Amino acid sequence: MADKTLSSALARKHLDKRLAPWRSSHVIERPSKGWVRAIRDALGMNARQLAARLNVSQPTITNIEKNEANDTITLKRLREAAAALDCTLVYALVPNTSLQEIVEDRAQCIADAQLARTHHTMSLEDQELDDADLRAERQRLMRGLLDGHPRHLWETP
Repeated sequence: MADKTLSSALARKHLDKRLAPWRSSHVIERPSKGWVRAIRDALGMNARQLAARLNVSQPTITNIEKNEANDTITLKRLREAAAALDCTLVYALVPNTSLQEIVEDRAQCIADAQLARTHHTMSLEDQELDDADLRAERQRLMRGLLDGHPRHLWETP
């Protein structure tokens, strides 16, 4: 189990490092009519001309552009259209925070939920923990969760 935990931690660290430039850069918003249409228009290419480059019909180009704008296009089709426009499709999932922070936040949520149940029961028995003890117990629970197999963090309670 320790090997998988270490492997996941190293994978998170490696991906966080690779994704850092993406996270810190400004996100480029897709044009309202989609990239295929925007690039095609900027190149001065009409739908018939792009259709010929893709070896498809002109209505297919209209569908490609509509599907991209509606988020229903496939990556395969978008990659083909990009190539026909002499472009490269760039595809990435960029976490809003570091992967390590996502894992730590999840561990914190689970620890807080466990603590809330325990703290409630203990207060009913007039054995309530003070703030310092609660913080220490929260850290202990989080550490246990983070040291265990990361897959357990994502199980539904």
